[in-house]
Amino acid sequence: MVKFSYPNVSLLITHYNRSASLHRLLTAFQRLGFEFGEIVVSDDGSNKAHLSRICAMQERFQFKLVTTPVNLGLGNNLNKGQDAVTKPFTLYVQEDFIPFEAFRDEFPNALQFMQKDADLDIIRFYAYFRYPYTRPYGKGFSEMIFKLNLWYIDHLKFYFYSDHPHLRRSNFFQKFGRYPEGLKGDLTEFSMCLSFVKHGAKGLFYDKFRDLFDQVNYDEEPSTMRRSRWKQQNTFPIFVLRALYQKYRLVKNTVQFLLLK
Repeated sequence: MVKFSYPNVSLLITHYNRSASLHRLLTAFQRLGFEFGEIVVSDDGSNKAHLSRICAMQERFQFKLVTTPVNLGLGNNLNKGQDAVTKPFTLYVQEDFIPFEAFRDEFPNALQFMQKDADLDIIRFYAYFRYPYTRPYGKGFSEMIFKLNLWYIDHLKFYFYSDHPHLRRSNFFQKFGRYPEGLKGDLTEFSMCLSFVKHGAKGLFYDKFRDLFDQVNYDEEPSTMRRSRWKQQNTFPIFVLRALYQKYRLVKNTVQFLLLK
């Protein structure tokens, strides 16, 4: 098998009670021929059965496991995982994703961009929605442009950072701070989103953002993130409520941005 070696990249995976999903992800990278400088699995206090399965995987996949005796939330899991990284670049992937073959072709471009442009902080590979304001950068990537003015009405502009698969510099805590701990997962993520835009982050977004990864949750290992059902319904009253809510979020997030130090 042809190997694609990236000795200066750490693969960081966050995990909680989904050892089958973790095995599937690690197997997928191995099957595609990826070799990283190191693999770090940060576990957030999984139960004994899952932890036992994770330990059994270590001989095959040769990863560094960092754990905690109790569940401390996403912020703590990300912080201790990033603290364990020793390579200059971090490829972050949650355990419920699977890389497609196309990622094998596109990842070298992303890493090359990051190595050549010292101002780049993050390169995003997957999203639920396209980042609203971009300009072409090259090789299928676009640069994300943050527009604070309220007439740029898409509230998704604040989601410059994302917990979905992305490449970042391993020292990004120095510029953007650590993840807040003790908050729900979506609030933890959004706090980092605000920090990115507040501190002038520069980032790229892969244009065909559904072509590189898939997010898959087993019935026996469902997602631990719970989202409001009303936001996902498509009736006319819900459509109106959703539109009003998005405008409220735009104003609310703008105020949060302005108050952030």
